[in-house]
Amino acid sequence: MSRCINIYFKKDSIVLKIREDAKSNEIYRELNEKLPDLKEFYKEEKTPILVTGKILKRAEIDNIQKMIQSIIKVKVDFDSPRTLGLHDIKRTFKKDIEISETKFYKGSIRSGQRMEFEGSIVIIGDVNDGAEVIAEDNIAIVGNLRGMAHAGAKGNEKAIIAANIIESPQIRIASVIRERERKEIETESYSYAYINDDGLIEME
Repeated sequence: MSRCINIYFKKDSIVLKIREDAKSNEIYRELNEKLPDLKEFYKEEKTPILVTGKILKRAEIDNIQKMIQSIIKVKVDFDSPRTLGLHDIKRTFKKDIEISETKFYKGSIRSGQRMEFEGSIVIIGDVNDGAEVIAEDNIAIVGNLRGMAHAGAKGNEKAIIAANIIESPQIRIASVIRERERKEIETESYSYAYINDDGLIEME
């Protein structure tokens, strides 16, 4: 059976690198196997543990932290953000997300409303000015996008935003932001946004 966690001992941390395609049950099972041996190292050492590799869901982060700290009383850091959004993105990456857990919502998102999901979001309706839609992966809107949309909100630069018409003054993909002047919105019509090879958000 192939392993999904590799352990590296560095000067200022112990790194647990999780394979990108590892499933939750594989991670938990292997942690249970490896933690008793790792605990032996901690008889005298208090080096923090850094969990890296796979971008983890909130629940996975919480479970892994509890598992480690129930056996080893040590600080555990993650380079996966717990929440979605610019301020929590610690690293950007490129990961194909053609197949993604998807949330479907029927109806329009009104001003002041916020929708977020650790996967892709499909909205069958409009996203109005003053509303926010934030997704770890893609955002697709079967209607017009006038509010703020942030795709790839844990750092994935391969995420896309698609809508009938994108009329937002600001869109975000991973850590990249594109601001749009009112004149551009009124004169140029786009329905698709992605990050190009230059690291900029391109619209078509």
